[in-house]
Amino acid sequence: MKMGDEHETLEKRRVTVEEALQRLPRPGGERFVPVLAHGSLLVEIYAPRGHDPQTPHTRDEVYIVIAGEGIFVNGPRRERFGPGDVLFVPAGVVHRFEDFTDDLAVWVFFYGPEGGEAGS
Repeated sequence: MKMGDEHETLEKRRVTVEEALQRLPRPGGERFVPVLAHGSLLVEIYAPRGHDPQTPHTRDEVYIVIAGEGIFVNGPRRERFGPGDVLFVPAGVVHRFEDFTDDLAVWVFFYGPEGGEAGS
């Protein structure tokens, strides 16, 4: 997959971890890239390095940990995570990965309406 194929990529129905990771980092150093989209669903791969600068998002999201481990801050909760874990974050909630290993990579699924499904 070449850089600049983002529209074509979003139309795909299958993407591998290897294909997605090859597109990181993006120009400007960004450690996430959209890989699939359909209706309200947007799937990205996210692989922060050093620190996680996330701020709350406007839609509900689910993370599936591909590789790495550390601490996930999800609102007032702090929980350990590792490969295979599924993490849910409601829209608007402060969240971030902390004390994570250098190989951290996660699938991110954004879905539903702005404000999250609970706000609908």
